[in-house]
Amino acid sequence: MPVRLKTPKLILLLVMASPILLNAQFQPPTDEELKMTSDPNTPGAAAVYLNIVENANDPIHYQSFYARIKVLSEKGKELGTVEVPYLRGNFKVRDIKARTIHADGTVIPLVGKPEDILISKDKDRQIGQMVFTLPSVEVGSILEYQYVLGYDDNLYSSPRWEVQLKYPVRKAHYEFTPFKGFLPGVQNQTSSYLTNDRGQLLNSLIWWGKLPPGVSIQQADVSGRFSLDVTNVPPIPDAEWMPPIRSLLYKIQFYYKASMTGTQFWMDESKRWSKEVDRFADPSQDINAAVAAQIAPGDSDLVKAQKLYTLVQTLENTDYSRAKGESELKQLKLKATKHAEDTWKQKSGNSEDIAGLYLTMVRAAGMTAFAMKVVARDRGIFDPSYLDMDQLNDTVVLLGINGQGVLVDPGEKMAPFGTLNWRHSNAGGFRQSADGAAYQTTPIQPYAANVTVRTGDVTLDAHGAMTGNLQIVMNGQEALRWRQAALRNDDAEVKKQFDHELENIVPEGVEAHVDHFLGMNDPESNLMAIVKTHGTLGAATSKRLILPGYFFEARGHTPFVSEEKRLVPVDMHYGERSVEQITYHLPEGMVVEGAPPDANIPWTGHAAFVTKTTSASGTVVVARTLARAFSEAKPEEYQDLRGFYQKVAAADQQQLVLAAAPAAAKGN
Repeated sequence: MPVRLKTPKLILLLVMASPILLNAQFQPPTDEELKMTSDPNTPGAAAVYLNIVENANDPIHYQSFYARIKVLSEKGKELGTVEVPYLRGNFKVRDIKARTIHADGTVIPLVGKPEDILISKDKDRQIGQMVFTLPSVEVGSILEYQYVLGYDDNLYSSPRWEVQLKYPVRKAHYEFTPFKGFLPGVQNQTSSYLTNDRGQLLNSLIWWGKLPPGVSIQQADVSGRFSLDVTNVPPIPDAEWMPPIRSLLYKIQFYYKASMTGTQFWMDESKRWSKEVDRFADPSQDINAAVAAQIAPGDSDLVKAQKLYTLVQTLENTDYSRAKGESELKQLKLKATKHAEDTWKQKSGNSEDIAGLYLTMVRAAGMTAFAMKVVARDRGIFDPSYLDMDQLNDTVVLLGINGQGVLVDPGEKMAPFGTLNWRHSNAGGFRQSADGAAYQTTPIQPYAANVTVRTGDVTLDAHGAMTGNLQIVMNGQEALRWRQAALRNDDAEVKKQFDHELENIVPEGVEAHVDHFLGMNDPESNLMAIVKTHGTLGAATSKRLILPGYFFEARGHTPFVSEEKRLVPVDMHYGERSVEQITYHLPEGMVVEGAPPDANIPWTGHAAFVTKTTSASGTVVVARTLARAFSEAKPEEYQDLRGFYQKVAAADQQQLVLAAAPAAAKGN
């Protein structure tokens, strides 16, 4: 994380060693490395990092990286292409060296220049990426490369060590030599030279992160270097329904900060953020007038809050359309949003602008309201070791109504009043209060708020040919997801996406196509999809017709059944209740010979699975309900969770068997 040096001349006194002397050197391959075909610690791994060495030296303004990799399968060959992102202008990638060693010991050095690609550009900075590809990479090859990332003499940059990578690491060594005012023994002495982007003098070096059990950072005394050695680091987990995994990986981040501790940092930053919120939310005369025109004198606080919520939801949310560029703003005689008044005048803004405007308006209406800034759960988990306010992505608003706190999500287009997008439920962050800013986690969303009901009426013939109509009714998160999809796509594309999801769950041989939606533009109502379906259902024999027991689960994937162990938490986003009920109209002359038995499978306190089959003359109704009250589960709960879903998967394999009705007995 770069910071500014106020007196660049002093760096001449800080040169302690040549970067070349500190870089790892290429080593001859050992017989064991050449013959290696698998990693015993991670069977099936496509590659393994044999050695990694990272050096960061702030006094002489460089960071170096060395890697030695064994390719074990075709997939592992992807590591032969190396991408090094960097900030153009202030940083440069140099001293790139690389070679490939084949299993027979043949060495092929890298020749030619790397490619320098522009990744992104704005008015403040350009992000580049240096790319080079090692030559003649084969399964069994050893890849070896190193490079140096140098930066300007007036900058200092503390490192971030990514200890856990996509592939296993056998051995890694990390070193960091900080700016001399932060060496051990002189720690916490205010620097006269380092400042952050707000001009604050920096006086502390703080390091936070997560490491494997029994591993810790070593602090040197005379040399002033911090070091870390790790061995046999497992790869980044790859499992279904994981939380944002980057928040859980082994890593270390160093920070130059004006705060003495991480706790102090968050106290200072949350206070600063709260002041900025209040400055943005200072109501103007135009906003006061708009609020007065929207509400009536006799309105309760709840009615006021709902009316103003509906008002800001009508504004253009550029996160679902497009943001206006500087030239367009100038042409329209508008300006970049700095206050709530700007958003109101322009009748548009991004999600953060609109959330800030709503906060402003409810305060102008005389209500108690506070902002809360959270880490969106699809991006990360709040990590106090990551000392950066930028990890907090989104703003929700906490209202005080009749002595109760009501959370609303005005920046989420199409979110009903009082409904948070799942990304903002059970999410950590900071909220304002009458006593100042404080850490808080938003409530877990109740599963009953998210219900999907699939009903169908299907007519069969004796060969399994079928036609039918389906209705899919959604509220809560599924309805919000499709309504937001409709904001970003035209009607044809939304139908195409919906059909694709149907294709993955209806029985093989059956086509299902959405005809139209009801309630797409009304977030306060249920969303309904009307679906037409036809095709061939099940398999017919000379005497029987064998059908899948549960229409919508015929090809549905049951999670966690094949995954025997779990080392990371389960994150299923939100709790929900899913209901299926299909009415089959039987072919003439056929009756039900076998049907899914009624079942009631509980996972006490977490989930329940219930099925019921009802037969009548000429029809059979098959119903299935899965209620999942949890959204997240700890690794130690996994075996119970897996056991529940194994029972669900077994029940879903049940079949509905139709047979020819027995001939009526003849009288004497």
